[in-house]
Amino acid sequence: MSSRALVFVSVLVTAMTLPACAGRQPPKTSAAGLPPAVRDIQSDLGRVFGAPIMERGVWAVDVISLATGERLYTLNAGRMMMPASNMKILTLAAAAETLGWDYTFETVLEARGSISGGVLHGDLTVRSNGDPTINSRKGRMNAVFDQWATALTAAGINTVDGRIIGDDQAFDDEGIGAGWAWDYLQDSYAAPVGALELNENTAALLVSPGSGAGGSAIVSLEAGSGLTLVNRAITGAPGSEDTVDYRRLLDRPILEVRGSVPAGAGPSQHFVAVVNPTIFFVRSLKAALAARDIAVAGEAVDLDDISAELLGAPSRETRVLASTPSPPLREIATVLMKVSQNLYAETLLKAMGAARGGLGTAEGGRIAVRAVFDAWGVPRDAYTMYDGSGLSRYDYVTARALTTVLEHMYRDPRHRDAFLATLPIAGRDGTLASRLDHTRAAGNALAKTGSISNVRSLSGFVRTRDDETLVFSILANGFPIASATVNYIADLAVEILSNFTRK
Repeated sequence: MSSRALVFVSVLVTAMTLPACAGRQPPKTSAAGLPPAVRDIQSDLGRVFGAPIMERGVWAVDVISLATGERLYTLNAGRMMMPASNMKILTLAAAAETLGWDYTFETVLEARGSISGGVLHGDLTVRSNGDPTINSRKGRMNAVFDQWATALTAAGINTVDGRIIGDDQAFDDEGIGAGWAWDYLQDSYAAPVGALELNENTAALLVSPGSGAGGSAIVSLEAGSGLTLVNRAITGAPGSEDTVDYRRLLDRPILEVRGSVPAGAGPSQHFVAVVNPTIFFVRSLKAALAARDIAVAGEAVDLDDISAELLGAPSRETRVLASTPSPPLREIATVLMKVSQNLYAETLLKAMGAARGGLGTAEGGRIAVRAVFDAWGVPRDAYTMYDGSGLSRYDYVTARALTTVLEHMYRDPRHRDAFLATLPIAGRDGTLASRLDHTRAAGNALAKTGSISNVRSLSGFVRTRDDETLVFSILANGFPIASATVNYIADLAVEILSNFTRK
């Protein structure tokens, strides 16, 4: 069966399996003067994006040949659309230009006071400019805590008679992005950003069955989360469905755990966004030092809560015990893009603001982004950026702005290889691991996905049968159909692009 026939059958099957307005026609594209191959691909893509099933939704699509510069297909390419995690393309591109691929964050551990007889007579201070990588990925969190315990021992400290103070002044305290929805703020993907970040600012929630069906489940929450736990979960019958869910109350830092866990099941682990990243960091550090035989007598506190006290105190001897760099931006960006890590994107946005000489704020980051995109010729009215991750429903961008930024990253030798290495590979890894497998796009297309309610996006690069590289952006908004169907249509379009040939 020919490629064109496959397209027709695929779209026909999709249209028949879900309700739609059968009378809808594909978008009309002027084919006058176009080569037959280009006319064919425009016709094929027109059928895909004109499928009746998406009549109540909106597509915005832009496809450009990087070899010839011609626009092979366009549909609503100048229309402002919610991008979901395709906003990370803009954030990373601007961060690479502003900070550089070798940029590293720095976290510093300081002793404030005198040391004698194995005791620090004063406080430990930990400060950072936003390192998001002190987490469980590749065991880095434990490695950093081991390093710091070794540094304390080398300095002759086995006891701290003061406090552990978290200095988060590099960023402001607005941890939640504008336009984030209240009903997912307990979820790990909506963890608040801060200058001190530990384990991606998430605390472990463990849920286990009780002793018998009908009784309460057993729940526990990692210390330092800032949340009060209310257990409303029960133990279900053996073999019953696990329906455990949790929700943070809108007006109070209370986490309610509900649902049922089957009797005899093993414990299930969930990760919950913490309330104050700095408090979570310093309390976890205190526990980690205790586990390494270094006792801290005082409390673990946020500098914001004691700053007035310190201003009035006499100066004390300060000594840097350890200065720990993060991996470079090129490695951070791989996690950011492959798994679509929201916290990393929000951190980079504020880091750009701080790098321009101001406090690390979302607005400072937006100013830095605008400076980059002004220089690249991206119109200011082609994007509206409220956060770095795309979690905000205030974010908007055009498909043409995305292809412009992607093309710039591809053509700039300072950025091309590092940027391409961050993108998920179709059918192979990241958020595209299970998509486009067993097609010509598998192992070929490199693209960033995006997903929030009623929004799906897919933008990146794909090579044709002629080894011609195309840059594309496919955005879908406002659809009432299953998101899997929307993804299927976008994937079908990328498969068509991968099979395009001018011969």
